[in-house]
Amino acid sequence: MIILEVIQGTQQGARFELDAPRFTIGRSPSCQVRLQDYHLSGEHLELSCQEGQYVARDLRSTNGTMIVRGTKRIVLQGPDGWEHPVENGDRFLLGDPSAPVILSCTIEEDSTEPLARVVASKSREELSELQSHLDQAPSDLAAVYRATTALGKAGLDLNAVLATVAEQVLQLLPRATHVTILLADESGERFSAVLARSRHETAGNVPISRAVLRRTLADRTAVLVANAARELEGSESIMAAHIMSSMGVPLWKGDGIRGILQVDNRDRSGIFRERDLELLAILSSQAGLAIENARLYDRLATAEVQARSEAEYFKERTSKPSFADIIGVSAAMKAVFSQLTKVIDTRATIHIEGETGTGKELVARAIHYEGNRKKKLFVAANCASLPENLLESELFGHLKGSFTGADHDKKGLFEVAGGGTLLLDEIAEMSPVLQARLLRVLQEGEIRPVGSSRTKKVDVRIISATNKTLDDEVKAGRFREDLFYRLHVFPVRLPSLRERRDDIPMLARHFMTKYCQEMDKYVAGFSQETMDLLVAYRWPGNVRELEHEVQRLVIQCDPGSFVQPADLAPQIQALTGGVATRPTDGTLKERVEQVERSILREALAANGNNKTKTAKSLGITREGLHKKLAKYGM
Repeated sequence: MIILEVIQGTQQGARFELDAPRFTIGRSPSCQVRLQDYHLSGEHLELSCQEGQYVARDLRSTNGTMIVRGTKRIVLQGPDGWEHPVENGDRFLLGDPSAPVILSCTIEEDSTEPLARVVASKSREELSELQSHLDQAPSDLAAVYRATTALGKAGLDLNAVLATVAEQVLQLLPRATHVTILLADESGERFSAVLARSRHETAGNVPISRAVLRRTLADRTAVLVANAARELEGSESIMAAHIMSSMGVPLWKGDGIRGILQVDNRDRSGIFRERDLELLAILSSQAGLAIENARLYDRLATAEVQARSEAEYFKERTSKPSFADIIGVSAAMKAVFSQLTKVIDTRATIHIEGETGTGKELVARAIHYEGNRKKKLFVAANCASLPENLLESELFGHLKGSFTGADHDKKGLFEVAGGGTLLLDEIAEMSPVLQARLLRVLQEGEIRPVGSSRTKKVDVRIISATNKTLDDEVKAGRFREDLFYRLHVFPVRLPSLRERRDDIPMLARHFMTKYCQEMDKYVAGFSQETMDLLVAYRWPGNVRELEHEVQRLVIQCDPGSFVQPADLAPQIQALTGGVATRPTDGTLKERVEQVERSILREALAANGNNKTKTAKSLGITREGLHKKLAKYGM
């Protein structure tokens, strides 16, 4: 049992007595030790007990954890390790270092698990002498030879090696009824059972004798406890398993113990003898080597997979966009895709309109890389980012000495993008002078660099884009009408995120996956209430705003947690309570659909996604429910 007492913090004086093998500490309601201090993470710290040893593991909390042990301070973070064994009398400092929550720790030892009274033991130094004795027992020598040969054939797959070790132990020792292999973690301090076998069946839940384990580690020797149920009648794990005799043998790596072979006899007629311990100790040297080789290979294989995944990820990031990269299954986006497929392989000038953040440049890139110009360059120029004289030089190029600072000839983007595509973003911001020069390019297919008297022929496809309505700009006299008709050959309007709410869940999950990969962090996903709020919000910044919001959430959320409504930006949280009942944006049809979608989602959740019960609760037929779910892509 472990006792935690809050000696500093909001709940000072609170006392928690816990005997569970694992529990968590933090602000989340799911924590067994729930603390209300705001600077703690939802799930801040985990304490677990394995083989009688408590271990503290920081759950990658925001403000960290420190263990104070006398004058020693142990920080659970990063390179120093996220976990550390716990000792009686330790103090935990959680959260804000300037005013941490402090917990005192008292561990009540289990007096019913004494150290084993050993009948026989064999030290590591005695191993060479034991091996020489095999020459005097040909049958034992043959049995050990068969076992080690089988280990050599097991290969480098860790699971296969472990299974072979257990199988050979059972063959080598006829009196053995159960085998358990325990391996240490990277720190060498925590031992976990990784495989258990019974002579008659797979033993997935073989009780471990903590008494034998402790004695093996304490003496650093192979030990035999004979007639264990009587000799260690106070040991609960031995009594519960009805073990008659048990052996524990270290698996060595250098001077460190990297694992333990525990072999039990639970049959009164087959109590182990000292010779059994000797044979097991001899086999353990080969078993330990085979297991360590497999573990090393496993780590290398894991590192290779990780490196390959990272390479594929970066390859995907640098790959050319296509329509498949544009996320959207809503009717509005399907209409856009249908338009684009008709025009990608033509020479027609395309004009893209859409609010800020709707993905105009992404669509322009996809048009280029899906079309027959994909082997040439795609070049984008923002007409609002440069003053008129610099934008002119940027687009058309200049000759050396044509103006102050022109110390060399420069090609313009029309020439650079030759044979490819040039995106003129924010075209409505282009000055009247440059509008006239652009009109000539579209009419004659030629440009004249600044400072030159000669023209150059160019072959480039023009895609223009703006977040304004170009027709309104023409009526206001801010945009040339003749240029408007040249650019407006094939207009494409990108819908706002408000008009494609069905795509929001898919987009949000896509961005979460993207930023979790970039930050090497795992976030479990969005709670249903959170997703409802994301769908209901009007997103004035459209897809770009959604992407930035998800990026912030990935940074902010605790690893492994679900995004909750409290994590969202204040303007999105403000919708709480009005998601289903008070839509305030869109046409009457859109508002009614929003309410209906929310009601359907709530009804499904209330009925455990059982469609028959959901339809009955809503007073409609099951077929009618299916039609509505299909309509909203649910």
